[in-house]
Amino acid sequence: MTATTATTFNSPSSTKPAIDFSVSLAKDAKFEAGLRAFLEYRDLGIKQATKGQFRAHVIRVKKGEDHGSLHTTGLHRHLLDFQMIYILKGWIKFTYEGHGEHTFGPGDCCLQPPGIVHNELDCSDDLELLEITSPGDYVTSALNK
Repeated sequence: MTATTATTFNSPSSTKPAIDFSVSLAKDAKFEAGLRAFLEYRDLGIKQATKGQFRAHVIRVKKGEDHGSLHTTGLHRHLLDFQMIYILKGWIKFTYEGHGEHTFGPGDCCLQPPGIVHNELDCSDDLELLEITSPGDYVTSALNK
C-alpha cells in the first residue's frame, strides 16, 4: 500500500506542482501487469506524490512461467526526459545504440539518456530492478531496424 499525505513542499523558486510525502511499504507490495507481458511492476507511489513529474517502480520477471523466449523487447526508445535503472537482484543484458552490449547485476546502475535506442536481450528469471523515470507517463516507440 502506498500512503500519500497532504503535507507538501514548494521550493520558493519552483513553478512545479507541490510534492506530497509518500511511503510505500514492502509488506504491502502489490505487483501488477505493465508495459512488458513477461514482467510485473510495483508502483512506489512517486508518480502520484509528484503529480506525474516522476515515476519509480520495482520491476521483476513474473514468477512461475517459462520466459526463456520472452526476455527480449526488440529495439525501442522511450520519449522521456530521464530514465535510470538500478539492479536489485539477478541480471539483465541490454544493447544500446552507439554503446554496445552491457550486462548489469546487483548494485549496477545505468542512466539511459532520453530517446536512446536500446533492446533488452536477456535477463535472469530472478531479475528485480528499480526504474525511475521523468515524466511519470511517457511514450515507448518500437523501431523496425
